[in-house]
Amino acid sequence: MPAQASDKACIEQLLDQAGIVVGGDRPWDLRIHHPGFYRRVLTQGALGLGESYMDGWWDCPALDQAIDRILRADLEAKVRGSLTLTWHVWKSRLLNLQSRARAFQVGQHHYDLDNDLYRAMLDERMNYTCGFWRNATTLDEAQEAKLDLVCRKIGLQPGMTILELGCGFGAFSVYAARKYGARVLGVTVSERQVELGTRLCEGLPVELKLADYRTVTGQYDRVVSIGIMEHVGVKNHRTYMEVVDRTLAPGGIAFFHTIGTNRSQSTSNAWTTKYIFPNGVLPSIAQLAKAMEGLFVMEDWHNFGPDYDRTLLAWYANFERAWPELRARYDERFRRMWTFYLLSSAGGFRSRATQLWQVVMTRPGTPQPDCRPS
Repeated sequence: MPAQASDKACIEQLLDQAGIVVGGDRPWDLRIHHPGFYRRVLTQGALGLGESYMDGWWDCPALDQAIDRILRADLEAKVRGSLTLTWHVWKSRLLNLQSRARAFQVGQHHYDLDNDLYRAMLDERMNYTCGFWRNATTLDEAQEAKLDLVCRKIGLQPGMTILELGCGFGAFSVYAARKYGARVLGVTVSERQVELGTRLCEGLPVELKLADYRTVTGQYDRVVSIGIMEHVGVKNHRTYMEVVDRTLAPGGIAFFHTIGTNRSQSTSNAWTTKYIFPNGVLPSIAQLAKAMEGLFVMEDWHNFGPDYDRTLLAWYANFERAWPELRARYDERFRRMWTFYLLSSAGGFRSRATQLWQVVMTRPGTPQPDCRPS
């Protein structure tokens, strides 16, 4: 059998294990437009799958459904890796890809994109993390419910001071100050987030600073992070916990909200690392537990990962709706990249390959807080 035909047969057999047919008529079936697709995926795995989609080599009416099926069947583990992918993994093991010197790379690459893109895609408060959909029907309601859930889990009271590590556009900082009367310092590695966030929190006791989380000083009643742990890296998990321990006032409560993975790993897939989140890596329960050992009591570990599926679909709908205006600044390859990012991420949460955790921590000896409010 010729090499090209052999590659095609191999990929089709793998996809069959996920219930996906090349050229089929179901929403999750693939339409292949370039014969090089098969070789590219076989030799490059997730990187080849994502890049070939960006290049228009294949399409799928319901990309999120296809990725859900691919992940449930664990097909990536069955595709042999290239030397590029092998080096990608070993580099993460040998080097600290999330060092202070590299801390601002993800801000410059991802979070410093035109704020108009994020304004179009996100909710009215500019939350760029998972919403809480239990009693919500809209994205705005889900994000407000998430913010209030965090405030109630940490027992926030008027006049308390909060350090927010990875403050984004300041959505939580603004909410905590306006609704609960807190005073907040937020830090982020994105210049554009500080620029817009500072305008959004004008007139409130909130300060947003461009800084790496490792450089913060002072002590605060509450230390919170909503979406930074994905950028910390396994080599720095303990450092993160030590920063929290150093900045948390006696009797205080710490909290983090993060995407998590079921298997301990040292790097994310090569496509996500190259195009979306440089140096990012999802933590596992084992990695986080080891990092907090001896410093903190884990008071509550809450998983509502399926809510991220719904959040991502809402972001994608907003992005598609805004595309006629955004296309003046972004080309078609960017549109396909962003589509692959949002919908493949949704498939990841739907398949339960990825989770969304909220964790409440105290120091030993601190009275147990009511961290699972009704």
